[in-house]
Amino acid sequence: MIKKSIFYIFASLSSIFVLLYCLIMTSLSRGSGESFGVFLLPLSSHFSWDRASVASIYSVYMVSLGLGSLLSGIVFDKFGPRFNYMFGMGLLAIAYGFLGNFSSIWQFYIVLGVFGGIGAAMVGVIPAQSLVSRWFDKNLGSALSIAYAGQGLGVLIMAPLSQISIDNFGWQNSYTYISYVFIFLFIAASFVPWKLIAKGAKNNPRGTQNGKAVGGISLIEAIKTKTFWGFFFIFGFTAVGIFGISLQIVAYLIFIGFSEVQSALSFGIAGILNFAGMILTGLAADRWPRHIVATISYILSFIAIISLALMQLYPSIFLLILFILGFGLSAGARGPIITTLIAEIFAGKGLASIYGATNLGQGFGAAAGAILAGSLFDLTGEYNFGFLLCSVFTLLGAILFWTVPHIRYAKV
Repeated sequence: MIKKSIFYIFASLSSIFVLLYCLIMTSLSRGSGESFGVFLLPLSSHFSWDRASVASIYSVYMVSLGLGSLLSGIVFDKFGPRFNYMFGMGLLAIAYGFLGNFSSIWQFYIVLGVFGGIGAAMVGVIPAQSLVSRWFDKNLGSALSIAYAGQGLGVLIMAPLSQISIDNFGWQNSYTYISYVFIFLFIAASFVPWKLIAKGAKNNPRGTQNGKAVGGISLIEAIKTKTFWGFFFIFGFTAVGIFGISLQIVAYLIFIGFSEVQSALSFGIAGILNFAGMILTGLAADRWPRHIVATISYILSFIAIISLALMQLYPSIFLLILFILGFGLSAGARGPIITTLIAEIFAGKGLASIYGATNLGQGFGAAAGAILAGSLFDLTGEYNFGFLLCSVFTLLGAILFWTVPHIRYAKV
């Protein structure tokens, strides 16, 4: 009895450690990339680049994040978590360490866009989803939502800190300081017991043999299913709607009269709610039909877009609060639902690769949303066409939750 109790306590502590580690890695890696919205105006002003050009850096980042997600999944399935995290942290340390010395946009494309995107993917939600699903079975959706919510927590931490750092030290030094964080994390990762972590919990249906997942179907087999493409396009359509807005939030609020600090703070508060929204969505998805929970989150996204658009006519605190609530609670909220569904439907040897491949949709969608929103502003001098674009694609994402059978009728 005592031996069994000790084993249970050890397993519980191990699962909590894995969850917290994934949360931290996801928070800092994605938070650094998502805080690019705070660097948008300083870069544009320093180099005299137009909005679309600066936004295109983020587009390259998101495409690389999508392609990196596929790479991350394949590498995870083949080599395990140690390679993912060590390689990813190394790339991020290099990427952010050199940015302050650049003067050409192509340099930002390669280092921040490509290296930063791939690095974030290697240590982000792909390995997190795979590891957490090995350590949690009951309430899997809730556990995955916590790991996934690291993206929102990262914005909460990095956006205000980046703005304060830019105001006091300049954007060049701010990027250098971010690199120091990843250098520290790279060193710390070398002391993590990766063999133990890779095994997963005993009796978990997504457990492993010698640290590698078994059973299930491969990525090639999954690509032939309608369910895979349902997840791919939900990621893609929703990303156009969300990232078409998120990159422009700080610049838009300044455009309609709010101060730089107020704008960055609003972005940061939305990050707090984003973290809470993802967790609440995961909890709800463990108890109620996933397509209903997803639909509620899409309704909140529409409320956010409408509130943001109306602020051009009535730049009131009430509309700002309504936007922050709607956007904060819904942005990324579909992620934990999709993550849980994929872990349940595609459990086995190809899980990480399949999840990484569906994330390509998010990468392409986010890149398209960012560049289209920036281009529409440059062409028209206003944001209304961007709001319309984001609304249409957000609606398309919601429709897929109702029309793909395996997604709509998944068992809770």
